[in-house]
Amino acid sequence: QYSRLSKQYGMDIYLKKEFLQYTGSVKERGVLYLLTSLPQDQQRKGVIVALDSNFSMAVAYHASELRIPVFVIMSTSTPPARVKMCREYGAMVISYGTTAKDSQMHARRLAQGNGYLYLEEEDSALYLSGLGTVGLEVYEQVPKLDAVIFPAGGHCGLLAGSAAALKHLNPHISVIGVESESFPVLQQSLKAGHPIEDQACSNHHFYGDVSGLCFGSNSLQLTGKLVDKVVAVREEDILISILRLLEYERATVDAEGAIGLAALVAGKLPELKGKRVAVVICSGNLELHLLQQCVARALTLDNRVCRFSLVLSDCPGDISKLLEILAREEARVLDIKQERAFVTSELFTVEVTCTVETRDKIHTAQLRNALLERYPTAAWTER
Repeated sequence: QYSRLSKQYGMDIYLKKEFLQYTGSVKERGVLYLLTSLPQDQQRKGVIVALDSNFSMAVAYHASELRIPVFVIMSTSTPPARVKMCREYGAMVISYGTTAKDSQMHARRLAQGNGYLYLEEEDSALYLSGLGTVGLEVYEQVPKLDAVIFPAGGHCGLLAGSAAALKHLNPHISVIGVESESFPVLQQSLKAGHPIEDQACSNHHFYGDVSGLCFGSNSLQLTGKLVDKVVAVREEDILISILRLLEYERATVDAEGAIGLAALVAGKLPELKGKRVAVVICSGNLELHLLQQCVARALTLDNRVCRFSLVLSDCPGDISKLLEILAREEARVLDIKQERAFVTSELFTVEVTCTVETRDKIHTAQLRNALLERYPTAAWTER
């Protein structure tokens, strides 16, 4: 779909909304091709997966749809909502162990003892081919493309598979991967010439596969050969990207889904100005409590929520005068707190801390100037 963000970033942006897949992830493409390619005998026996991941959710759903018996082993620390969803897809979910490693070991034992096929995300030709259908579709759906942006990170199968398709169809299309500055797994692996295994990665659910270990030499080889550029973005850029997609596209995505657009938000690809660019939004599985935190933090980073504190004399009418200034400057008060007992300035004063919402960076600067004119000692909390 053509994006409303195009004008803002000075290029024609087309969003490939893979987060609208049934399980909220592009991984379904690779999984479906993988499962339909299994021998009939194995399809009758069933498959088993471990871990709380987009890959496992996709296996749970598509195996059930194909009437393949499917078992998902999850640790006891898995969020209840994810367990419930997996069961609703039709999988037999078994809680085992306190860590992901415990779940994987148990899954392998069950597979060996019962004839199930243990599946884990890898970079086999079948899986990469399924993921590569994104590249085929983007090429068919957007004529005269100049560039396509994909999420990268450790699990770069989508980038590698789609690059193979795009470069075969048109070698002049630029294929760009984007990963996190905090976990430049792909860039380090490309530099080393082999998958990096000892890279310190984050277990935080916010990052998903963006921070995973580089797991496949096939993906790495294809990426090194076919991908034109890999750039890294900050966490702050990813959060702003989540906010932009939510506001302009009504799209609720996670870090993996937003990281491609984050490269444009951060101005990392100035050479694409005036070009036709497709961005793959590949995942939308962000937990509700994390979504709340991400939006709140992004509004602060975007200079649309700010906080300041100042000291007033504890007299009737002083607070109302402050509120009058805020109303005149069209700032929306989100929270206001008063502190009397622990004020370190002169006696009979009150320290007031306000959190307000503004339109943008310019509006915030105007408000700050207006307050400093009346209250020279006002202190602003830095982002």
